[in-house]
Amino acid sequence: MSTKYNQNSTIEPPKIEYCLYARKSSESDERQAMSIDSQIDEMLTLAKRDNLKIKEVKKESHSAKMSGSRPVFTQLLQEIRQKKFNGILTWAPDRLSRNAGDLGSVVDLMDQGKLVKIQTYSQSFTNSPNEKFLLMILCSQAKLENDNKGLNVQRGLRTKCSMGWRPSIAPVGYLNQAGDGHKDELIILDPDRASFVTQMFERVANQGHSGRAIKHWLDRIGFKTRNDKPIPLSKVYSTLNNPFYYGEFEFPVGSGTWYQGKHTPLVTKELFDKVQAVLQTVPKGYKNKIFPFKSIFRCGGCGGGVTAEEKIRKLKHGGYTKHTYYHCGRSLNYECDEPYITESDLIKQLIVNIDKIKFNNAGVSRKIQEDIERYHRLKSQVLHQEFLDGHLGEYERIPKSTADKNDMTKNYLLHILQVGTAEERQEALTFIKTKFILTNKTIVIQK
Repeated sequence: MSTKYNQNSTIEPPKIEYCLYARKSSESDERQAMSIDSQIDEMLTLAKRDNLKIKEVKKESHSAKMSGSRPVFTQLLQEIRQKKFNGILTWAPDRLSRNAGDLGSVVDLMDQGKLVKIQTYSQSFTNSPNEKFLLMILCSQAKLENDNKGLNVQRGLRTKCSMGWRPSIAPVGYLNQAGDGHKDELIILDPDRASFVTQMFERVANQGHSGRAIKHWLDRIGFKTRNDKPIPLSKVYSTLNNPFYYGEFEFPVGSGTWYQGKHTPLVTKELFDKVQAVLQTVPKGYKNKIFPFKSIFRCGGCGGGVTAEEKIRKLKHGGYTKHTYYHCGRSLNYECDEPYITESDLIKQLIVNIDKIKFNNAGVSRKIQEDIERYHRLKSQVLHQEFLDGHLGEYERIPKSTADKNDMTKNYLLHILQVGTAEERQEALTFIKTKFILTNKTIVIQK
């Protein structure tokens, strides 16, 4: 029995089940685009008018410039492959794609017959060659507009930099203002915060404050950012490390391209460099570092203890230099402004005051006495001329007679102060009964 073909029969078109997709980017190139809610309202009105079946509504706020960057759109394509939908309802073609990758995925689904129709507010696209070609032209045009806008933006940013104005939001202490950059300043001083930023640099450079000490001070005085929030510690450090404050900026950051700014600097280059030296990263093993002179000094400003730290500075032509600084530990007064003193200056002043120092002669151990005798023998045989011509000679403090134990201790201390290790200095200082006060980088004997 043969089957006869009915010439009057017609092939019904597939039933289309739509997913309404709405998208808006927060980027500057889409600030004038219709909002997501407005897109949805307009397309729901169109669906009701044309009796379109909307199975689901999807929306997201993501740029369509980069392929695969929109999670909701990626999910939509996957559900079309799974035949959950076979149609897309959207405001305009550029809501679906502004890049070649996502456009290719959409067209591929149409070629496979899984995506039957794309309906926009003003036109529709099916699997016909002409309509797919038109869809690709419209989406490619959107990509071209994006690419041209990107080039124009980069060109504009470079022009702005060459004029001396740093693009983007001004750092703390400054404000942005509208203008052409020629007659009008684009970055001006913040009258409420600029002076405090300058004080941040001065406190670090002149008083040795750490980043945490600066934050403590700013919080105590009620300093707030433009967003009316306390400044975070990370922002304190980024501010203190930002060359913008002495007049230069790098753009883009990390590019190695530097510009001289036309904004008003808040600090000098010298002050900025001094801050960088103070904020050098603490080297490994710092906790095991010995600072022998802490035990015999008190702060003259607040009466608190004295602490020390080692700073490592990278030299311009390679290599490093190390300097040890003593200063108030700020345990009693967090705002104590006693300045730093280098260990070398401290040693020079101790040598000058050697005759005023009282020693605990009874506590001198056999080892120390042996070291003293060995030192004097070595001095008379080898180092005599070195000490006469060297830096100890200028003080004329080494006694000629070694009979007196006190003189021997002085000689030993002079030797250790000049050439001893930190451990040797720490051991020798245990025999000093005199206590000292540090006041404005000057040693004063405590009464």
